[in-house]
Amino acid sequence: MSSADTHCPYCALQCAMTVSHAGHTTVTGRDFPTNRGGLCAKGWTSAELLASPHRLRMPLMRRSDGTLAEVTWEEALDAVAAAFRSTREVHGPDANAIFGGGGLTNEKAYQLGKFARVALGTSRIDYNGRFCMSSAAAASNRAFGMDRGLPFPVTDLDDAQTILLLGSNVAATMPPFLAHLAGARAAGGLIVVDPRRSATARLTDDGAGTHLQAAPGTDLTLLLGLTHIAIAEGLADRAYIDERTTGFDAVRRSVAAWWPERTSSTTGVPVAQLRETARRLAAGRAYILTGRGVEQHVDGTATATAAINFALVLGLVGREGSGYGTLTGQGNGQGGREHGQKADQLPGYRSIRDPEARRHVAGVWGVDPDAIPDAGIPATALLGELGGPVKTLLVAGSNVVVSAPDVEAVRKGLNALDTLIVCDFFLSETAELADIVLPVLQWAEEEGTMTSLEGRVIRRRQALPGPEGARSELWIMAEIARRLGAASTWSTVPSEVFDELARASEGGVADYSGLSHALLDTGIEAYWPYRAEGTPRPFTERFAHADGRARLVPVDATPPAPTDRGGELTLVTGRYLQQYQSGTQTRRVAELNGARPEARLEIHPATASRLGIREDALVAVSNERGTVRARATVTTDIRHDTVFLPFHYAGEECANRLTEALVDPTSAMPEFKRTQVRVAPDAAMPVPALEHGPVVVSEHPGVERAGVSAAGGPSEHVPGRDGASTRTEEGTHV
Repeated sequence: MSSADTHCPYCALQCAMTVSHAGHTTVTGRDFPTNRGGLCAKGWTSAELLASPHRLRMPLMRRSDGTLAEVTWEEALDAVAAAFRSTREVHGPDANAIFGGGGLTNEKAYQLGKFARVALGTSRIDYNGRFCMSSAAAASNRAFGMDRGLPFPVTDLDDAQTILLLGSNVAATMPPFLAHLAGARAAGGLIVVDPRRSATARLTDDGAGTHLQAAPGTDLTLLLGLTHIAIAEGLADRAYIDERTTGFDAVRRSVAAWWPERTSSTTGVPVAQLRETARRLAAGRAYILTGRGVEQHVDGTATATAAINFALVLGLVGREGSGYGTLTGQGNGQGGREHGQKADQLPGYRSIRDPEARRHVAGVWGVDPDAIPDAGIPATALLGELGGPVKTLLVAGSNVVVSAPDVEAVRKGLNALDTLIVCDFFLSETAELADIVLPVLQWAEEEGTMTSLEGRVIRRRQALPGPEGARSELWIMAEIARRLGAASTWSTVPSEVFDELARASEGGVADYSGLSHALLDTGIEAYWPYRAEGTPRPFTERFAHADGRARLVPVDATPPAPTDRGGELTLVTGRYLQQYQSGTQTRRVAELNGARPEARLEIHPATASRLGIREDALVAVSNERGTVRARATVTTDIRHDTVFLPFHYAGEECANRLTEALVDPTSAMPEFKRTQVRVAPDAAMPVPALEHGPVVVSEHPGVERAGVSAAGGPSEHVPGRDGASTRTEEGTHV
């Protein structure tokens, strides 16, 4: 039997698990501070995908008749190198582009950034984390001089008396995280901001806290109003403000217009709830946490900044028992953006336009600093160049045909490329469009590191070999670089790549220079920056700006008006417990897909009655970009002016057929959470099956589960194949 202590392949909580393999694969929960032995439904079923009959096992190339056919690795890699070479010779280096993913290991994310800049010489690289963490990152960098999702261990939340949670439905996205909210709930201090009565919002029932059901898109106004109350009622910590921050007077003036009654009329939150929220947070042992629901907006950076301002005014940040943080979504959303996938960053969270950073990284790579390209463009703009300035695209670890805004425009761009290359372990909707598909390894088949939502660098370990024919992206990049005659070295050994990453990051904000695979294998707590030792709480004495002070930055609640015309309802998008991201993995797990086989539109009974929509009826949700067809769930858990769709599904169920490629001017985050739509009964046939083929509906005999559930009980608490699920597992808002 082979076994390995590793971590879950899904969200950034990175729950610890042990994977054992002896003819079949077994997953058991492992004690770790973030999950304490528990796993969610996705974690318990994660091993099923390792034996999936839908795994890609050989490279595929597009034939003259339009079909994909298996070829040898030599043929595929020769074709990839030829496409990159020809594109560069004819159109220049920036006609080649890379689109990465927040689920790649640190080693692969680092190597992908190096591959783009050294092997291809292109500035055109970005990744799907731009759709996830960019607004929170921009706000944190501006305020603190550092972007680390949680600047404290997640276990610090255990003793909180009050937690304000904005735009995050952790009951669906990371259920084991709920254990860390237990103390605040027991104190009656869990405050959840969400336009839906989500599974997390329901945790405030029975005296456990308060649900602030603000109108969609009014989180910024809410935070400005709360800050106004804190200042007006003398709740601001003036000693902390004077000692540890700058900019208070400007922020005080900026919130003066948002007195409680005006804030209430805009957000729909009663004045009494506003006042009680501010007072509770000022009373001690309090945390403010934000998620994608408040950040995935054209004013997402401003909203995250307003949350930080509120936390700083109350004196919460960097103090024992209090704090501010943002909940990273993707498994390596933190590490994936630190080491080179972002258009404007070099390893160590360095600016690509910093001459000293360029010299340092170029020295590690063995290239001339002038050979490193300038900053590129962010994800949405990059996708907008497909088929125009960009002729050849490599996608690694992302499914943009489902996850990007205005996906029909993205599909057209992909089809207009000269060459589309996709690395994946399944034939995703994006891979279906590719000219060349390269099969890669899954999480339990590889070595590497990930960085969790709390900035902890952890080890991913191999438990079993991958299927014959699949290869690591490290090997793929090395082979293509060799064919292109690229400078530098291209190791395929993850520990060696990590050592190079550590050297490249040395002296940067995200400094990993004191770490190695061997040191991580000793079980140390490795919070970055890690030079001689880790930094679990980086702001206890000073912030990362040169003067050690945090920046209070005034923001205004006047977002650009959406360009949609004629929509009467606001669409918010989010997640189901049993599905993950674009569904490439979870829609292929029988147990998960059986529980959530289709997208459901949540709509309020009064709105449904007015529009002639009944429970389970097929509805058309439309605007000027497209139409989504889904079945209706009529529920009082949503506001009458709002509807909800999950974003995990493809084809006519894809919510991002409706979202607009309109972005935050600072972070380039798209507007995912405030889309104007029309809803009407639809007489069409039922929603079509997934484009990639049938979902696996039978249990693989070689895969089984063992251990305990996230709630501490036996694994049968995971939703079963009959599709049943408990109320706390229903669809939710991220």
